[in-house]
Amino acid sequence: MATLDGYRVLRSRFHFPKYDPDKLIMSYLQIAGFKDVALIRRFDLRANLISALVERWCTETHTFIMPCGECTITLEDVAMQLGLRVDGTVVTGRSKVLEPSVLCHRLLGQSHNDGERNFTCWTLKWLRANFKELSSTATEYEVMCAARAYIMQLIEGYLCQTTRLIGST
Repeated sequence: MATLDGYRVLRSRFHFPKYDPDKLIMSYLQIAGFKDVALIRRFDLRANLISALVERWCTETHTFIMPCGECTITLEDVAMQLGLRVDGTVVTGRSKVLEPSVLCHRLLGQSHNDGERNFTCWTLKWLRANFKELSSTATEYEVMCAARAYIMQLIEGYLCQTTRLIGST
């Protein structure tokens, strides 16, 4: 965190997918509710504005204390800005996956360390390297796997990074 005239200024890091989604996966992104987020290419993040908001954040009430009163960002606000669905079944908590490589292989068609028993996670670099380009003869299953990989990149590289920025002070 840098300082500017006595104020702390946050620096952010985003890991957008480094490639446009293939046209074949767009229908799957639409079905999953991620098409609008996938179309966000770049935005100008005003670090000084976010830093000022962080300075006004009250951890006890989870609101911003502004001269005009208290305000907060709701899930509905995020849904409207990003076009994400916020209704339906809630996904929370931890799950215990006994065979992560098997689950990864089932959802993505391959796992990070195919053939190795000690698979624990995947990386954005691995996702980009393995799902950046679809062959012209890709099966429907391969297209679905590529769509899942792209959604994972969006969640980790864009949506999760945004929340880390706010919570990093």
